[in-house]
Amino acid sequence: MDIINLQIPDIKIINPDVLEDTRGSFQESYNKNKLQNWGINYDFVQDNYSITLRKGTIRGLHFQTAPMAQTKLIKVMEGVILDVVVDLRKSSPTFKQHLIVELDSAKHQQILIPKGFAHGFYSMTDNCKVFYKVDNFYSPAHNAGIIWNDKTLNIPWPSKTPLVSEQDQKWPNFENGYTF
Repeated sequence: MDIINLQIPDIKIINPDVLEDTRGSFQESYNKNKLQNWGINYDFVQDNYSITLRKGTIRGLHFQTAPMAQTKLIKVMEGVILDVVVDLRKSSPTFKQHLIVELDSAKHQQILIPKGFAHGFYSMTDNCKVFYKVDNFYSPAHNAGIIWNDKTLNIPWPSKTPLVSEQDQKWPNFENGYTF
């Protein structure tokens, strides 16, 4: 297992050990002890799985407010996504900054996103299957988001006309949204 710190240090890429032979491959997609050895210690309580049918779809930018905020450990099971993370922590030196990371199922990488960040992704292929663990249960009363094309954040999405859900089109802009 290898851990890579990104430009926003709390965001990490996790590269699991992958064993390959003529039959295919095997990997531990989650091992709490190994992550703890890297200083990553979360108690994940819920697994989520999304299927995005069409290339050019945006899901996000989502988060849950306190006290139901969530840390996420995200893995692409099939396809390729551009994963987008926005720092919402007012006290952080990277407040308002975003990261874009390509996650490809063929590379087996995962991204760890702690509480205090908005998260979304853009599907680069049809039939993207994304699996993620969270350390707090889903709470509709704490569900929140920021509009995907917010001018303050200026995220360079690959398309100006993506497929976006009705809910994701109604989120407030960054200046009117929630911060941690």
